Amino acid sequence: MTRLASALRTLAATAATLLAVTAAAPGASGATGTSGVSKGSRTAGTTAPEEFVALPTVAPTIIHDMRYLTPHNFMGERVDGYDQPLCILTRPAARALARAQWKLLLKGYSLKVYDCYRPQRAVDHFVRWAKDLQDERMKPEFYPQVDKSRLFADGYIAEKSGHSRGSTVDLTIVELPARPTRPYVPGERLMPCYAPQGERFRDNSIDMGTGYDCFDTLSHTDDPRVQGEQRANRQLLKSTLADVGFTNLPEEWWHFTHKPEVFPDTYFDFPVSWRAVAGH
Repeated sequence: MTRLASALRTLAATAATLLAVTAAAPGASGATGTSGVSKGSRTAGTTAPEEFVALPTVAPTIIHDMRYLTPHNFMGERVDGYDQPLCILTRPAARALARAQWKLLLKGYSLKVYDCYRPQRAVDHFVRWAKDLQDERMKPEFYPQVDKSRLFADGYIAEKSGHSRGSTVDLTIVELPARPTRPYVPGERLMPCYAPQGERFRDNSIDMGTGYDCFDTLSHTDDPRVQGEQRANRQLLKSTLADVGFTNLPEEWWHFTHKPEVFPDTYFDFPVSWRAVAGH
């Protein structure tokens, strides 16, 4: 219990810092307009429906590593629609993650989120990038064995994403006390996302066999080539989240959707910012 208490204090302090920093961060969009909810369509606006919440207000100890706000992603640049390093989810999904976090804290671990709600404008940014076959600056890390012209056909990029419905999250597990993840330096030498853990980008995740957003069949949750500790770690993540209502996407060990979805047919486009969910 001493280790748990120490971990809780450390994570609580981290969460408090995150809340303070992101609330004051520049570049936040104004909270005017409406979400424009319309079933089965894209929706525009600058504020989220009341069913959306900022994850730190529900589960403040979950670590954030919001990759699309940074250039360390498969495009190599900040993604449209990400104004602040914040995880936004529908309230049932956020509450379920809080329950999963408590289970992991008791074992000396924490969840870490990479991406949560994703604006449609971000998905559109992915699509534009995928159509530009000349831009392969991040290929050595994220898709070294995939021809970029195949990204749509192979299902790595699509014109719509379940993330835009608000109940899907990309995440991993970190052993406590959490080691800091070193900053990515644009232009640095890139290593394949499926390289051994000590060789690929030094994320503080437990070893899942590949890095996050690795466009490779080794990212399939139950790929038979992934064995031993790596397989056990994937199963720990999958089983912990399944116990609180999440379903894994078999092609991505990090990708989970809470069921039933609050908005199963709606793709939102409000920005990722504290103002979008102010007062929720």
